[in-house]
Amino acid sequence: MKIVVQRVQEAAVSVENEIIGAIGNGLLLLVCFEQGDDDQTIQKAIEKITKLRIFDDGEGKMNLDVQSVNGQILSISQFTLSWDGSGGHRPSFEKSMQPQEARLKYALFNRELRNRGFDIKEGKFGAFMKVSLINDGPVTFNLQF
Repeated sequence: MKIVVQRVQEAAVSVENEIIGAIGNGLLLLVCFEQGDDDQTIQKAIEKITKLRIFDDGEGKMNLDVQSVNGQILSISQFTLSWDGSGGHRPSFEKSMQPQEARLKYALFNRELRNRGFDIKEGKFGAFMKVSLINDGPVTFNLQF
């Protein structure tokens, strides 16, 4: 499982020119499921993401997590993260989880975040999406589980 985490002032996702998810201050997550990822992987990822202290405290230091700043989360499925770039120039996505299984894992990931009390917006799995954001910092992290 790979996730790009971006601290944003705002972010939105649209499909066919219609905004289907938008947030203000919070996190934009680009989420990729790879072969072998299981429910335990999802729980580990959620634990890490929800406790990342990447928001500024009163002294301007990254010391607060998304919940501490009442932040929202925009979750976007992003299978292309599975390519590591080590071979050739044409990306290969053979490490990606099969779409049917990845769709279920993505739904579980978002449901588990909601169950923990987070305001989650999401993209549309498998759709061609346009994502816009104002990265705050910029602050971006690549996580792998």
